[in-house]
Amino acid sequence: MKTLLILICLLGVSRSLQAQGKPSSWENLATLHRGDRIQVRQVNSTKITGEFMSVTDGAISLQTDTNEQSIDRSSVKSVKLMKNKHRLRNSLLLAATGAGIGAGIGAAQHHGCSSTQTFCLDFGGRSWPAGFGAVIGFLGGGTIGAFLPSHQVVYRAD
Repeated sequence: MKTLLILICLLGVSRSLQAQGKPSSWENLATLHRGDRIQVRQVNSTKITGEFMSVTDGAISLQTDTNEQSIDRSSVKSVKLMKNKHRLRNSLLLAATGAGIGAGIGAAQHHGCSSTQTFCLDFGGRSWPAGFGAVIGFLGGGTIGAFLPSHQVVYRAD
């Protein structure tokens, strides 16, 4: 239960950090370069992925696999730049966080030997469960971090 609560908190923090920088200016699209891979999400939730062609005050143009499409500004909900930047950074950050959380949980789970036990092997005290938790947390966090999307939102309608 503790692990699930911690995981929910971590996911909530990562989502709130993503939501902090909401680009709402259509002029941000001028920073895109011809040929950049983008994803346009329309107000009807349709996603169109292709290569950026151009932008005007009233529309954005992109080349899909089949044809060139121009989408009116009023139909655009968001535009994402589809570069997978920061995968290594995300992986390392979540691996380190997972290791710390796993070590803490492992150390907290240690019960030790009680005086009523006739035979007890307590090698390493809290260090073994903490180390095991750190390894599991490191591997889990690193894996999750490698698969987290890190596409940059260039434009989002208010």
